Amino acid sequence: MVMPLWDHSPFKWPKPPYVMWALVIINFAVFFIEAGFWPDQMDQLDRLAGLVPAALTGSAPAAGLPAPLTLITCLFVHGNFMHVFGNMIFLFVFGDDIEEALGHWRFLGFYLACGIGAGLAFVASDPSSTTGLIGASGAIAGVVAAYLLFRPCAKVTCLLGLIPLRLRAYWIIGGWAIWQFVDAASRTDDGIAYSAHVGGLITGAVLFYFMRPRGVALFECVETA
Repeated sequence: MVMPLWDHSPFKWPKPPYVMWALVIINFAVFFIEAGFWPDQMDQLDRLAGLVPAALTGSAPAAGLPAPLTLITCLFVHGNFMHVFGNMIFLFVFGDDIEEALGHWRFLGFYLACGIGAGLAFVASDPSSTTGLIGASGAIAGVVAAYLLFRPCAKVTCLLGLIPLRLRAYWIIGGWAIWQFVDAASRTDDGIAYSAHVGGLITGAVLFYFMRPRGVALFECVETA
């Protein structure tokens, strides 16, 4: 598995990525608050905030929050530390560039819309399922899709196992995206919501194309250190 670490400092540009950092802090805060609960309380919160396809389609009653609201709340609940850490490291590496390109508020709307698109794709994959979806990975998939359109040739420091590498973004993101599409098509049952990832990727690519401000070019391939 390839784990991105950084492309460049998220503090360099004149307007710091406030929204990206706020999302990282909120996600970790929710996780550590939830980690202080008893296991049955954690399960109850997951059921309360998670997106359940059958509840959204009306074939089963909602467990707590109104089903449409869980399209958002599910993005801020994670199952374990590696789940939230893995999602947030991707947001840290790729999110600041997309926030810089879109602007703060537009980036927030973009992020949430990608999460909603991912959730709807998850529901569409099995509308009668009572298995809940939690985690920000669908929204993160939208962010990395936008990064691939925006800065495909940027060099990203990453770990391949324990081996540090410096690779172009299109190798890291492209390889990850292909993996999601293949596993979604094969309906791999390993507890990972590949359909949500695919939905987030497609939503992010489409939205970034139309939401980017005038003057923000696609497929920027300048050399980076």
